[in-house]
Amino acid sequence: MAAEIHQSVARRAAILRIIGESTVRNQDELVKVLRKEGFEATQSSVSRDLRELRVAKAGDRYILPAQDADTVSNPFAAVAKFVLEIKTAGTSLTVLKTTTGTAQSVAVAIDSSEWPEVVGTLSGDDTIFIATDEPKDQKKLRERLRGIFGI
Repeated sequence: MAAEIHQSVARRAAILRIIGESTVRNQDELVKVLRKEGFEATQSSVSRDLRELRVAKAGDRYILPAQDADTVSNPFAAVAKFVLEIKTAGTSLTVLKTTTGTAQSVAVAIDSSEWPEVVGTLSGDDTIFIATDEPKDQKKLRERLRGIFGI
């Protein structure tokens, strides 16, 4: 179940990014792009994702809903609601608590950001450990995460 949630959230984030960055004319085209990026996708799963993301068709291509246009430039938009708590442990470890089954999706967004202060992440079902090199890096990371997740 957790793997399915992670796959769905990551796939939807990819759909928003793909539609925001390129012209997608139909669901078959989107399925092919998603598969090239390593996502399990069928026409029915893409159809459901497009409906739930409120993606519209304008003429011969898909467009993002106006209120979700920022999502393309924010890889955390699809996972922000999953983060419940941010803690520090020592001077180089930051711990995020998430809703059950969503830690991997949040960790993927963090890893994708390639922040220089992050050495690496380790995620379980509802917890993410984020390693930093120095206390100043941990402080920068904590501030960045608080700003993104509003915690």
